Amino acid sequence: MPRPTTTLITGSSCLLAAVAASAQTATPRVTQVPTTLNDFFLPGTQPDAGNANIDAFVGADQGNCVNCHANFATEYLDAEPFSHWKGSMMAQSALDPLFLAALTVANQDAAFSGDLCLRCHSPAAWVSGRSTPTDGSALSDPADFEGVTCHVCHRMVDPVYVPGVSPIEDQPIVDALFNAGLLPTELGSGRIVYDPDAKVRRGSLTGVNHPQGADAIYSPFHSTSFFCGQCHDVSNPAFSKQPDGTYLPNSLDTPHPTGAKADMFPVERTYSEWLNSAFANGGVDLMGRFGGNYTGLIQTCQDCHMPDTTGPGCNNSGTVRDNAPEHNFNGANTWVLDAVRSLYPDNDTGLNNDIVDGANARVAAIIAAASDMELRQEDNDLIVKITNYSGHKLPTGYPEGRRMWINVKFFDIADQLLLEHGHYDDINAELAANDTKVYEAKLGVSSEVEALTGVPAGESFHFALNNVWIKDNRIPPLGFTNANFQAAQAAPVAYTYADGQNWDETAYPIPANTDHAEVTVYFQTSSAEYIEFLDTENVTDTRGDTLVTVFDTHGKSAPAVMDFNTIALAPVANCPADLNGDDAIDTADLGILLGQFGTAGPSADLNNDGVVDTADLGILLGQFGTTCP
Repeated sequence: MPRPTTTLITGSSCLLAAVAASAQTATPRVTQVPTTLNDFFLPGTQPDAGNANIDAFVGADQGNCVNCHANFATEYLDAEPFSHWKGSMMAQSALDPLFLAALTVANQDAAFSGDLCLRCHSPAAWVSGRSTPTDGSALSDPADFEGVTCHVCHRMVDPVYVPGVSPIEDQPIVDALFNAGLLPTELGSGRIVYDPDAKVRRGSLTGVNHPQGADAIYSPFHSTSFFCGQCHDVSNPAFSKQPDGTYLPNSLDTPHPTGAKADMFPVERTYSEWLNSAFANGGVDLMGRFGGNYTGLIQTCQDCHMPDTTGPGCNNSGTVRDNAPEHNFNGANTWVLDAVRSLYPDNDTGLNNDIVDGANARVAAIIAAASDMELRQEDNDLIVKITNYSGHKLPTGYPEGRRMWINVKFFDIADQLLLEHGHYDDINAELAANDTKVYEAKLGVSSEVEALTGVPAGESFHFALNNVWIKDNRIPPLGFTNANFQAAQAAPVAYTYADGQNWDETAYPIPANTDHAEVTVYFQTSSAEYIEFLDTENVTDTRGDTLVTVFDTHGKSAPAVMDFNTIALAPVANCPADLNGDDAIDTADLGILLGQFGTAGPSADLNNDGVVDTADLGILLGQFGTTCP
């Protein structure tokens, strides 16, 4: 598809113009599954078009949030909610160009599947009945474009009412949903309960007085991971688990037969990964690794992603507290915030240089804090050990195009590069993944889905159609057990971790004449392959073209450094021709070399010139029949 030469959008109506789908005439590559809204129905507060029963949700400006929760004094900037929230992907989730491109392809693949996405990416629009059409073209209110806005979080109600613990204001709301058969019995996929009263604000701090007449209610729910898990466990309700453990499409135009998360296809399990970790089960002392004032046990999502700081709740009044939550919400999205800013004027997004620079710095910090790397030499191998200190898998979240990998460079005494594993081409955004460890999740479709849609069975980026996990070697968190992760639909796939193992080791053979090595662990938010997929598969609008343009102009999701270290290496045994490591140079080694003859190294490239040829054959034959020392 042709790529637009200009991506900047100006004018007061730019948000609506940019987010609305631009129709094109084309022939779909995939046969669309004729699902309906019923196929994606989930309990919780339901859409209320016209706000007959639920007061309208408002944006930060509409609700006057910025009047009190922005422009804090310099010494309390960490406690300022507005700028930190604005610099997060929570605030920009409805404007994210990658999300919008994926939304188009999802709707192409399965009709109305975008409803499941908008439920968490633009909750105000979803609750207000503007999630249909499910391409987001009906989004119109300012709150719709603010993603997970202030009003959304601070009107959420704990669906589990506990007398004496939950706010008494919650009980009639929970009871009404229970009586209507709509009360969620488990979390995930946006099954959220909202207070219908727009004047009420719930939060995690006690003793708060709202100066504008709204009721400020203390809600213990807001400081729990359960609160975050409402959107950070994602299941596709259009599929049901079968007795043999596979997932097949349901009958059309009908809600999921059981409504149980364990019976739906698991897309993301970040909350469940945490729930089955040591963080959820007693906590972990990380000695301030994730910043803030919290120096005790790390237990909840908020302890890492909203750490406590010192400051007031308001810019002109309020008690200065040591447990004021930083509204960071930063995770591992390294480039999309800058892309959003290039697509919309700052007046529409609330972004500026300071907000974006601060957010990007926090993202880099949390990525670096998530893991540690250790290097050691064992005989002729360099061992790279990566330990996961996050409260979930590493990496976690949306699996499409997200990955981390090990880059190893071996140098001789003159600091000349001898061999590299995991080379990344910055120009073409290509990773040489066949000679290193890449931590990632790969999903795909089964033969049954192939028969329905024409998508070839096997690995696939078709988010709404995927019903098979093909690979998941992401590193588990502290407290991991295979049984618990299997029950949570989060077990490793095509890889093995022992119970309690929150690390992984990889051995790299050390080339002859090596003096030292440099090792880097990289993380990448979006692979070029995924971006290209979202562009080429799009036959509906220009969102794929826009995504490619901002991807190209914002570093192509440049890999972020998680860990880096160097190690001096002892000389390896002078037996490079022992290709199978049996301490003898014989016909077995000759067979290995001839099997690779004419190809690039490194295993049989004995002289390290980048190709397996007669020079290497001469080295092997010169040592033929000998035994290694």
